[in-house]
Amino acid sequence: MTTPDENFDALNLQLPPAPAPKGVYKPCLIVGNFIYVSGHGPYMPDDSLMTGRIGAEVDTAFGREAAQQTGLAILSTLKAKLGSLNRIKQVVKILGMVNCLADFEEHPKLIIGCCELFAKIWGDEHGIGVRSAVGMGSLPGNISVEIEAMFELTD
Repeated sequence: MTTPDENFDALNLQLPPAPAPKGVYKPCLIVGNFIYVSGHGPYMPDDSLMTGRIGAEVDTAFGREAAQQTGLAILSTLKAKLGSLNRIKQVVKILGMVNCLADFEEHPKLIIGCCELFAKIWGDEHGIGVRSAVGMGSLPGNISVEIEAMFELTD
C-alpha cells in the first residue's frame, strides 16, 4: 500500500510555492483533529495565477485545469504546515468558487479538477469528501477559481 506522499510523487506534478496571505487571515488553521485551509487560487510554480472569467475570457477546460492547480496550491500549504501529506487522514469538505458569467451552470465540471487530484492522492475512500461548487460574479485578481478545504488529521 502506498502513502499519500508516494501517490503524489507518482503523479509527477509540481507544487507551486505555498501562497502567503494577502490579508488578515491564516493560510490554514488546525483545530482539534482538523485542518481548515483558507480559500486558495490557482497558483502556478512561477507564483503567477491562472486568471479569466469562465465563459468569457477562458473556457471550461481552462477552468478545470485552474481547479487542479488550486488543489496543488492547497497541497503546498498543507506540506508547508504539516511537513507531509501522510498526516492527512481524509478530505472532509471542498468549497469551490468559480469566476463565471451569470448564466454559467457547469461549476461542478470545473471543481472536479481538484476533487480528482485529491482522490488520486488519498484514494476513493479517504480522498473524496463532501463538496460544493458555486458561481461568483468575480473573484480576487480575476482568478478563475478559488477553493477552500477541510481535512481530518491522522491521530
